Amino acid sequence: MKINGNSIRPGNIIEHQGRLWRAVKTQHTQPGKGGAYLQVELKDIRDGTKLNERFRSSETVEKVRLDEHPYQFLFASGDEYTFMEQNTFEQITLNGDLIGEPAAFLQEGMMVTVESYEGSPISVELPETVTMQIVEADAVVKGQTASSSYKPAKLENGVRVMVPPHIGSGTRIVVNTADATYVERAKD
Repeated sequence: MKINGNSIRPGNIIEHQGRLWRAVKTQHTQPGKGGAYLQVELKDIRDGTKLNERFRSSETVEKVRLDEHPYQFLFASGDEYTFMEQNTFEQITLNGDLIGEPAAFLQEGMMVTVESYEGSPISVELPETVTMQIVEADAVVKGQTASSSYKPAKLENGVRVMVPPHIGSGTRIVVNTADATYVERAKD
């Protein structure tokens, strides 16, 4: 599907220079001289290389439609992750590079979306947030104001996050899986 260069949005998959790219960031720029353009940060879906590209509204790019299927995470073995398709019960094993850093948040039985292009899986989408328990939290430094200070804490999966001072060890919190940031205290 052809779209205008200025209608690319973060998360879109486009075909450019014979490769598949995911738009990571977009910024509309209107210089004093010349026409406006869209500055797009692209990430290659297969090998992860990045590219910054400018697209004018007069240019067209090919937006790629991906097949999305619900899968259930079963288990991990080293850097290999096994998922089961929910309708056919077919199992697939994917390399950790395909999932990236969010792989640390995979939990047994978790539902994910596997995106594939022409039959081969190219990415795994985790739920936006997960609930995790803090196993270790630094003490609050006296004199810090509550409004601006966050302290480091370690989650049950070993990932470090910054949390507000009132969050202690043993507390369950909601974490954003995309960038490993604190969202809120979990409602039990």
